Amino acid sequence: MTSINDVWSELGGDPARLARVSAVVRADALPARLPVRELARACVGASALAGAELGALRAGLARVPAVRVDDGAVATAFTSERHLLVDGRAPVPFAPLSRFWRTADGWVRTHANYPHHRDRLLRALGVPDDPGAVEAAMAGRSARDVEDAVYSAGGLAVALRTPEEWAAHPQAAEVVARPLVERGRLDGARARTFPELAGTPLLPAAGLRVLDLTRVLAGPVATRTLALLGADVLRLDPPRLPELPDQHADTGFGKRSALLDLVSDRRSFEELLAGADVVVTGYRPGALDRFGLSPEALAERRPGLVVAQVSAWGAYGPWRDRRGFDSLVQVATGIAAVEGSDGRPGALPAQALDHGSGYLLAAGVLRALTEQAHDGGSRLVRVALARTAALLLDGAGSDREVGEAGTRAEGWLGETDSAVGRLRYAKSPVIFEGGPVEWRRPPGPWGVDPAAWG
Repeated sequence: MTSINDVWSELGGDPARLARVSAVVRADALPARLPVRELARACVGASALAGAELGALRAGLARVPAVRVDDGAVATAFTSERHLLVDGRAPVPFAPLSRFWRTADGWVRTHANYPHHRDRLLRALGVPDDPGAVEAAMAGRSARDVEDAVYSAGGLAVALRTPEEWAAHPQAAEVVARPLVERGRLDGARARTFPELAGTPLLPAAGLRVLDLTRVLAGPVATRTLALLGADVLRLDPPRLPELPDQHADTGFGKRSALLDLVSDRRSFEELLAGADVVVTGYRPGALDRFGLSPEALAERRPGLVVAQVSAWGAYGPWRDRRGFDSLVQVATGIAAVEGSDGRPGALPAQALDHGSGYLLAAGVLRALTEQAHDGGSRLVRVALARTAALLLDGAGSDREVGEAGTRAEGWLGETDSAVGRLRYAKSPVIFEGGPVEWRRPPGPWGVDPAAWG
């Protein structure tokens, strides 16, 4: 069964540090057939320990601060989008066409939250924007046919597979052959020298600048965590690809948000890169390479950089170019089949692949920074939702205590005024002795900040 020991080992961490971690176990947190609670606890715990480790290094502490992982805090954070209120209004997490559909031989899951994805789905099926028309079109086709047709049109649809069917897929073979967190050196840049930390709270990432080129959940969760730990995080989005406002409110804590066209305003990006310590990307593998944003090209222009990447399916294999979201990865990898009942597919109690991968990516960045202080080198850190899914499925069939949903979230929720309204939000589950408990700023409107370091 997944534990923080397993994840910390994958991150290359010193096993002696694990003695500093304690957990508050709550059997009613994130109930599921698969060990979601254990996965979530491990990912958050590793992220917190990596932050505490870097903080100890920078503050000159004799030992790493104690880390506390509470399942209540973790479960609340892993469902943060469900707890969010904006002026008392609860966001709608999925659009009407983002759901399961019965096909002639099985099931398909679609994702159409963004208008351009919805339009491509409808075009592939040749139907108007009407759930009834979509349902009728799905019923007359096979699941794999729908998957192929929608993907060819640039949309998002994935056929339901069992874990065994996914294991036989060539993409699955590529995924499981890779580490949970891929880590590598990009060059021989000199060792990083950090300014010493002083005062409270202990902010391991204070003074570091993070360029955030991510969208949706996993990447923004990672950069939200780095912002909590003191990093100056600047999110950049293309002007013609709007973000969903509620999604931005959920993951925008601690960050600034700007718009930048990488084609027409390349000079501004290069100026930002020259001052960056970390670049985090969340687009399909290779999608940013044409802009000179491959890890190797970035490190060549900014030696000593940490480049972190997250994708749905991984940076390899036949599906490397495919778009994907947590809900779709659950369906493809067999998770939805395991969690289903009465012949219908199911879902995890949280978008655990997104959130788990986000905390894993943050942990990878923090560990890379610690390693740079010892032996330098620009660094690459990479995670994939499908690889996180493989870790979760590895625990299938294990004996585990599964309670009914009932963990109260109230103790892990906060409220604040912001430029987008009065917010109720999930607090961060990344907790260590002397560390931060809140972000320095609430989220603002998407894309309104200058594309410049403060």
